[in-house]
Amino acid sequence: MQSIWFFDDVNLFKVLCPHKFKAYKKEHDFDAYKKKDYIYFEEDSANKVYLIEKGKVKIGYYNDNGDEIVKAILSKGELFGEKAILGDNVRDEFAQSIDNATSICPIGVTTLHELMRDNQTFSFKIYKFIGFKFKKLERRLQLLLFKDTKTRLIEFLDELCSDYGYDCDKTGDHVIKHPYTQKDIASLIGTSRPTLNILLNELKEENYIDFNRKEIRILKKSA
Repeated sequence: MQSIWFFDDVNLFKVLCPHKFKAYKKEHDFDAYKKKDYIYFEEDSANKVYLIEKGKVKIGYYNDNGDEIVKAILSKGELFGEKAILGDNVRDEFAQSIDNATSICPIGVTTLHELMRDNQTFSFKIYKFIGFKFKKLERRLQLLLFKDTKTRLIEFLDELCSDYGYDCDKTGDHVIKHPYTQKDIASLIGTSRPTLNILLNELKEENYIDFNRKEIRILKKSA
């Protein structure tokens, strides 16, 4: 299983968290969160970025109607709040723990800039990460604007296979163990949960997928 948030098989947490560096270790602590605890809210000051040591974090925002829009579900080794690196002073999204034992490595923007300045290769990896993440969000926006709902779901499943799947480069079944609820998936592809249920069952009847609460299996095509 692989994750798009890892570059060249390097877990950002392993090389970035300040407790790994002698100059910062004594002054650094991890932050612990329970399920539904917020790490930050929209409009909060953006003066840190965060790495996940363990647990899961939901990134999202609320639209004009007050509905929650989920942008991503992140897990161990992944980075969020990265817009602060580029100079954003205020959050335009929220970050919320969705695990009862989430541990976060917070990094002040000033500290991060110092680490990046001292290591050109690592600095390149951080900017590559940011660019890749923005590219993925742009692609998702294009799907929402130009594709019908069923196509959006199928392409999202392909994306999930890249992010959370096993054997996605082989000819057999593609097994996806993912952290999303059906509500999250519906939000990510811009539809309602009832419509998502209908489409999932249609794909199941077409022998395209099989699924349960935590796993989706993209079925091998018959010759």
